[in-house]
Amino acid sequence: MDKVYGAYLCTGCGIGDVLDVDGLKEAASETGIEMVDHGCLCGAEGRALIEKDIADKGVNTVVVCACSPRVMQKEFTFGDEIITVRANLREQVAWTAGEPEEGEEAAEGVDEFLQEMGEDYVRMAVTRAQKTELPEPYKPETLVKKVLVMGGGIAGLTAALEASKMGYEATIVEKEAELGGKARGWRKQFPTAYPYSELENPTIDQLIAAVEADPNITVKTSTEVARIGGAPGDFNVTLKPAGTKTEWDAPAKVGVDEQDLIDKGEMEDPNAGLKPYTERNPDGETFGAVILATGWRPADVSEYEHLGYGKLSNVVTNAEFEKLAKQGKVPARVAFIQSPGGADNDKDFPYCNSVTSMVALKQAKYVREDNPDGQAFILYQHMRTPGHTELFYKNMQQDDGIFLTKAAVTQVEEGNNGLVVKAQDTLLGEDLDLEVDMVVLAAGMVPTTVDEPTINLAYRQGPAFLDLELFDGYADSHFICFPYETRRTGIYTCGGVRKAETMEETIDDATGAALKAIQAIECADRGVAVHPRSGDKTYPDFFFQRCTQCKRCTEECPFGALDDDEKGTPLPNPTRCRRCGTCMGACPERIIGFADYNIDLIGSMVKAVEVPEDDDDKLRIIAFVCENDAYPALDMSGMHRNKLNRLIRFIPVRCLGSVNMAWIKDALSSGMDGAILLGCKWGDDYQCHFVKGSEIANRRMENIGETLGTLGLEPERCAVRQIAISDYDKLPELLEEFVEEIMELGPNPFKGF
Repeated sequence: MDKVYGAYLCTGCGIGDVLDVDGLKEAASETGIEMVDHGCLCGAEGRALIEKDIADKGVNTVVVCACSPRVMQKEFTFGDEIITVRANLREQVAWTAGEPEEGEEAAEGVDEFLQEMGEDYVRMAVTRAQKTELPEPYKPETLVKKVLVMGGGIAGLTAALEASKMGYEATIVEKEAELGGKARGWRKQFPTAYPYSELENPTIDQLIAAVEADPNITVKTSTEVARIGGAPGDFNVTLKPAGTKTEWDAPAKVGVDEQDLIDKGEMEDPNAGLKPYTERNPDGETFGAVILATGWRPADVSEYEHLGYGKLSNVVTNAEFEKLAKQGKVPARVAFIQSPGGADNDKDFPYCNSVTSMVALKQAKYVREDNPDGQAFILYQHMRTPGHTELFYKNMQQDDGIFLTKAAVTQVEEGNNGLVVKAQDTLLGEDLDLEVDMVVLAAGMVPTTVDEPTINLAYRQGPAFLDLELFDGYADSHFICFPYETRRTGIYTCGGVRKAETMEETIDDATGAALKAIQAIECADRGVAVHPRSGDKTYPDFFFQRCTQCKRCTEECPFGALDDDEKGTPLPNPTRCRRCGTCMGACPERIIGFADYNIDLIGSMVKAVEVPEDDDDKLRIIAFVCENDAYPALDMSGMHRNKLNRLIRFIPVRCLGSVNMAWIKDALSSGMDGAILLGCKWGDDYQCHFVKGSEIANRRMENIGETLGTLGLEPERCAVRQIAISDYDKLPELLEEFVEEIMELGPNPFKGF
């Protein structure tokens, strides 16, 4: 497009009070664009000013120098054909001046350092506007508005029904011969209505009947998914009879070392006879989105030898006890052991949770219902009954035949009249020897994604979800911010495969997953991203003529958006893409970019910062700031009027994973004295919206540190810091510490060259 620029400066909200307006306008004019000022751009008059220029002068590229781009988005949006770029002069310049300290008089005139900050941000914004292009959304050639639901339990049945209510066809694939899942084996289900004191009859039969009567829902039992290829809007799915193998099964991912053994004939090729993962099954079915509702399996408790499972006949798991209870075979004296005890008394069984606590209470009630003089003993380390389930727990406490105590079980052994459970450290302050007829162990709920591919993807990165150990095996990409979402776009989880849940929670979960699946289809139809950059029309563009097939973009993409073609060149799947830009950051050849976010654009913004050459007190530090946590934290720091060091210039980035090391090299070679990356936490306390962005950036920065060392620059000039969105009050000190480190190192020796 032929751009016509309009630049506008807001002098309200304190901006005009602390900054020289004429100086800011002059900074814009240096780039060839004249800027006008107004006292309140977000008001009716300010917006009318901009709209008049759009109508009268044909302005199609608007630069707004005012408040943060995170606020007033509606006020500064002028239509799909108008580019709008924002410069943050309020939260990250004017408001970082801070309030005068007690007893300190307000400084007269304009602070030189603050003014330089403001002028740099004006230049960067104008540069960004000059480099930004309007995106053209990617529209897939084929788009199918059907939903595949894997699993026919409560979660899968509910998800299919909810999709149908919204006018979408759904197909349920269930590997067992009948629908219903584990709910078919329930004797009773938890109470769902006040006063939450009585167990209820299972409703699974009514749910199955509703599904079977729905004309929008197709049910395929004794069937499994062999593989899923394609992308949102056009998933190519191969189904097969349960327990069989086909040539269309998803190929396993083979590592380099394994491939070497295969080539030498020392290892059998696991993919022998299978179709290449890029090949499309012409007989496969097509779906727009996938809901994974394959549930859970009981955890293995046989490792706890002192509890006797597998050795003593009347030691069973809670899942096994439920089957016995449905058949009416509940003994009169039963001990429900919630924690393994032993050396580490405070631990529960693996994957124990509030549901297993509730199951123990429910099954204790069976003992009392079937035996007038029945006794149930619940021995726990942690009893969890959240929400209204607390009322059920309190009701059970009133039953004299149910005994609950915190205790560490040390041994289960044969007794003269059944089993003897030995426990210590009880709430009674004494050890117990309980004579019972049966012991029930609280086996946790292990999601089916643990140790199994489950989803069977025909993707370059392999058939399973990656790095599930980060989430204890649950198939999430960001549990808190993006529920139901997996690391594979268009594939959503619900029920026990996502987290341990009660029936009520599962129904809510399945409804949410159905909504997300439909959102994915509709977004693919519109050519926009689903999440977290919802509505983003951009997608990565590749200049393949310079591609070296290094595979970094393919391997580092957190969402498996890239496959390989038959020549080994990256094969993009735009509707799988979350628009994080990790591929762009990974590419050493700099051949990947977005219409409004690319190597040249950000690199030009870096170069737009004026670097003083002859003033040791005016060092310059560039900060690349993740837009998801760190940038909002900076804004909030400004809102609290925290002082920020004025030698730093902040550039928002989609994710730290998108930071190409070329930007760091360009910054330092242009005379910048340091570079810092501010992004989400990784590791056990991971909070990255794009899963691995911060971790990948940290690894890259370690590598560039080595490169700087060979150039005679200290590696300490580059740093990565983890920032949570709530760390706004810690930011000033964190940044000050880094600036002091750079001050000690002194100016960049390349300054002026």
